[in-house]
Amino acid sequence: MLSIKKDLLSDLARALETLSPGAGDKAAFESPKVAAHGDFACTAAMQLAKPLKQNPRQTAEALRALLLPLPAFERWVDAVEIAGPGFINIRLKPAAKQETVREVLQAGSAYGTQPPAQGGKMIVEFVSANPTGPLHVGHGRQAALGDAICNLYQTQGVQVHREFYYNDAGVQIQTLASSTQLRAKGFKPGDEGWPTDPDNPASKAFYNGDYIADIASDFLAGKTVRSDDREFTASGDVDDLDAIRQFAVAYLRHEQDLDLKAFSVRFDNYYLESSLYSSGRVERAVQRLKDAGKTFEADGALWLKSTDYGDDKDRVMKKSDGSYTYFVPDVAYHLAKWERGFTKAVNIQGMDHHGTIARVRAGLQAANAGIPAGYPDYVLHTMVRVVRNGEEVKISKRAGSYVTLRDLIEWTSADAVRFFLLSRKPDTEYVFDIDLALARNNENPVYYVQYAHARICSVLTAWGGDESSLKQVDLSPLASPQAQALMLLLNKYTDMLSHAAAGFAPHDVAFYLRELAACYHSYYDAERILVDDEAVRLARLALVAATAQVLHNGLAVLGVGAPRKM
Repeated sequence: MLSIKKDLLSDLARALETLSPGAGDKAAFESPKVAAHGDFACTAAMQLAKPLKQNPRQTAEALRALLLPLPAFERWVDAVEIAGPGFINIRLKPAAKQETVREVLQAGSAYGTQPPAQGGKMIVEFVSANPTGPLHVGHGRQAALGDAICNLYQTQGVQVHREFYYNDAGVQIQTLASSTQLRAKGFKPGDEGWPTDPDNPASKAFYNGDYIADIASDFLAGKTVRSDDREFTASGDVDDLDAIRQFAVAYLRHEQDLDLKAFSVRFDNYYLESSLYSSGRVERAVQRLKDAGKTFEADGALWLKSTDYGDDKDRVMKKSDGSYTYFVPDVAYHLAKWERGFTKAVNIQGMDHHGTIARVRAGLQAANAGIPAGYPDYVLHTMVRVVRNGEEVKISKRAGSYVTLRDLIEWTSADAVRFFLLSRKPDTEYVFDIDLALARNNENPVYYVQYAHARICSVLTAWGGDESSLKQVDLSPLASPQAQALMLLLNKYTDMLSHAAAGFAPHDVAFYLRELAACYHSYYDAERILVDDEAVRLARLALVAATAQVLHNGLAVLGVGAPRKM
């Protein structure tokens, strides 16, 4: 039906050009708000009425008269109706919707995808957790979002690069090293030598989770740890703080890798913040801004004229003590992204990063590197509350102060965590209900969608025929309202993916899959599949096989499995 829709849009553009030269670019279809009104809706008549000095219904009547004799409308359209002030509702013939089934079965896992896109590469930076402890649930939401957005853009033919950016030096890493060293020397939280008084600033210089004891134990044992981007062998010397630091960073990077592997998230590259300094990129970025005349000195500090680019005030770049503020390496990092050929960049970050957006973009514009305004794009997400038995879960023994991603996966499943964390807009608060994620009923959204797929697979197994043969069957028996509603929804999958990608909105995929599962369940309840009439049986099998394929494809975009049995 994709080609049918394209032909119908072409005919609509021709009719609009006839009605009002230059109006062909207004050719577009919408989905009627009420399904009973038709399959496509067109509002062009109401847009053209004023310049044509006509009543909108008069314009709609003229447009309808032009459309009816056109080839695609004659072949595929059952009725063109005018409603309200000038809406045009289009009802398709069953044969038009039936083409969708054939398209899905012929394309298989490629259904909904676009050919390779022209233009530059895209980089998506996400998770980017410093190796100071286990990944928490917020990192999990970011991992699910980033990976799904990458998958969405890949369906649009875009070349996507996944990057993990982190710091292996600085205050947090020093805290990690100090905490591990104290554990290695035999101290533990609660001991006299372990500061725990929240009013004592020194107490903040230590991490208390059980994972610190695990790191210390392996360091004393002289173990070797390997992560995706580094390897280190422990010396066992409790007085060698730098060796402890390097071992602890490698250990926690390995732990992060295990968490991400359990979550089926992979990265193409790991980028160290420290490399921005060691390579001279930070100094070069600052010099570039100076040379562009976009800095000034005041109060012993170096400032960026960020108000020239829409920021609410100018920002300190280099403090009076000679250290850089935290947004400066971000500017250097994004200049590096641009220089590496990534013409589109997306950062998936927590809401607490909102304040950095304007200053990073201002720095990039001030650098005069040819980077477009609005680079990079940001997708900001809220944190996640975890609830079990109606009570909020806040503490993990392993982490000491928060629920980890690994906790959530072990308590439920990777599929449930993925689907749940993607089922709401990123900027909305989300409560992860563990009991709901474990429920095997229709209230559990991931179970509901996966069960629809498994239910279809059981029908196909009971049939026992060659599924590839369904591509060629006669689909004319698919004429019931329930079958047509299901076929029309299958046809919406491709446009849904395009819109979801453009809006960085994987939650749209989750919404669509729930709607498709509900539509299938309604169809299954209305029509028996394995009937005696062979032509009817094969047509219905083709429809449900196509539905299973789209469920499978959509779940894959979210990184969720499509089980054949449940």
